[in-house]
Amino acid sequence: MDDDSQARRELLKPTDVEAQTSTMPSDSRQRQNDDNEYTIPARTKLIYLAVYFFFNLSLTIYNKFVLGQFRYPWLLTALHSASAALGCYGLMLKGYFRLTKLTRSENMTLVAFSFLFTINIAMSNVSLAMVSVPFHQIMRSTCPVFTIIIYRVFYGRSYATSTYLSLIPLILGVGLATYGDIYFTTVGFVFTLIGVLLAAIKTVATNRLMTGSLALPALEVLLRMSPLAMLQSLLYAALTGEASKFASAYQAGEFTRWTVISLMGNGTLAFFLNVSSFQTNKLAGALTIAVCGNVKQCLTIILGIVLFHVQVGVWNGFGMLVALGGAAWYSKVELSSKMKKQQVAPQTSDSEKPLVPERTAYY
Repeated sequence: MDDDSQARRELLKPTDVEAQTSTMPSDSRQRQNDDNEYTIPARTKLIYLAVYFFFNLSLTIYNKFVLGQFRYPWLLTALHSASAALGCYGLMLKGYFRLTKLTRSENMTLVAFSFLFTINIAMSNVSLAMVSVPFHQIMRSTCPVFTIIIYRVFYGRSYATSTYLSLIPLILGVGLATYGDIYFTTVGFVFTLIGVLLAAIKTVATNRLMTGSLALPALEVLLRMSPLAMLQSLLYAALTGEASKFASAYQAGEFTRWTVISLMGNGTLAFFLNVSSFQTNKLAGALTIAVCGNVKQCLTIILGIVLFHVQVGVWNGFGMLVALGGAAWYSKVELSSKMKKQQVAPQTSDSEKPLVPERTAYY
């Protein structure tokens, strides 16, 4: 193995705090794991967040311009999952990461996570058919609240009071920005609420897979989860009749070579978005990712105004300003929390540092 290859492997090795402190006392290990995002330099977070927003908004625009007529959401999800699997497998062959040896129960955890991934999409699609789009977006804006509740109830983690307060203008702002024709049925409301809860669970579960007891690299989580998610998406497509509709359209010659090229580009862009999303979740934290989801809604509206001449009311514009102001407040609060954590964080003694890694890895 040459020096350049060795250096690259060392650089891309997992650096999760809990994985590095596996022999610490349980209280110290839990404290460091909970504060994992506060150990990441602010500049690194900002870079990953900027990349995440770039790919997220780029995929949104790409879909609007190129794939507006491709009405097969489950097949598109299968394409995204297949692209993630192939991309991560290629990176593994290049030596960017190695597979971790997992137990049967740990493998079952990843299978359960893949089901959570697809069920979350299914619930979102089902609920959207029962409620208006503005109501659906308003409900989704409460995802940060559910994320906090999950951390509080299941992990005993709390945030600063200022963090809670900063979420108020963020959520209210998105509500105003997306306000429009509000319509929902009782069943639709329940399904939408369940969808929001599942989205929060998925965000937290993604973070825990990379910072909890498994401490897997983001690329490995994607590689292990994506093939399962692809198969499940294809199954949903078959059960909902989407696959047969696609086959009929294909036989009718509705898809051209340009459609194939567009889908390949979409899959490639989705791969980069998945990688950046998982890695940003690991470094910035699940709550920050949930907050980013709200900010993305406002940025999408702004892009719609600029690129597609979408008309919005005064209150919608005011809501965007309030939401972005709340996001700025949240960012300031988290930066202050990071500085305080660094000032009071106990130094790990030599006796607490692990002598050998807890896990073995292989190609």
